[in-house]
Amino acid sequence: MSNESNESNQESTDEERQDYTVAEILESFPPNKLARILDLSERKPVDNVSRDVLRTPEIQLHCPSESCNGIRFFRCVFGLRIRIGEVKTYAYVTYRCSNCQETEKTFSLAIKLDEEYGATGELYKLGETPPFGPPTPPKLMKLIGSDRDDFLKGRRCENQGLGVGAFVYYRRVVENQKNRILNEIIKVSEKLSAPAEKVELLRQAVNETQFSKALDMAKDLLPESLLINGHSPIKLLYGALSEGVHTLSDDQCLGLATSIRIVLGELSERLSQALKDEAELSKALSTLMHFRKG
Repeated sequence: MSNESNESNQESTDEERQDYTVAEILESFPPNKLARILDLSERKPVDNVSRDVLRTPEIQLHCPSESCNGIRFFRCVFGLRIRIGEVKTYAYVTYRCSNCQETEKTFSLAIKLDEEYGATGELYKLGETPPFGPPTPPKLMKLIGSDRDDFLKGRRCENQGLGVGAFVYYRRVVENQKNRILNEIIKVSEKLSAPAEKVELLRQAVNETQFSKALDMAKDLLPESLLINGHSPIKLLYGALSEGVHTLSDDQCLGLATSIRIVLGELSERLSQALKDEAELSKALSTLMHFRKG
């Protein structure tokens, strides 16, 4: 059998897969997802009697706390002995980061064992808090400032495949934070001694009240260090946000929304790094200039 046939068969197997583990669902699946579970139950004593209870394995999630800020092990601290059977059970389970012992994640679940009992059954993730999805970089949250709530609403829409909703929320965030973003670009431009005429044009863009016109004015004025693979992020955002939402399908809106979020995240990183690099350089120059041998 050819390699191409093997790859095709593997893709088909992945698509047809129906049985998962509890850990896979809790870690990786979005809400409103029903799945067959291989290890749904285990026997534990409840009121001195051995019962079928929901399995609550150790899972790995991103912990945003300052002491962690990465993937860490989480262990169940609430919902350790939820009795389950053939009748659907609704329950909450809460997990806590084993490293910092601060960050918690709560899942809302519907559970039902197969008729013959055993460990297999169905698990439906109704929801979770904090919301499902990869973490938002702290630098991006700082850049969007007071529009954090709208951004997170857009993130939830994106996670749930609601393209129009995600696009509208992200556009609102960029519109509201237009001046904040452009002012950060001005800071970097001044630090890097950009031509005065470019800095002045950026200031004019800040004062421009029409959103699309402001982005159009600023799109070609960014310092090279802020370009993404040679492209101006403001130009990319201008092109995406100029599209009328009513002329696009939900899938097209979802693709644009995801791209807007990614470009905003990269821009926030480059702005922060550019200012950090300049600050470190200034400190190094000051140290050397004021150094005196004894």
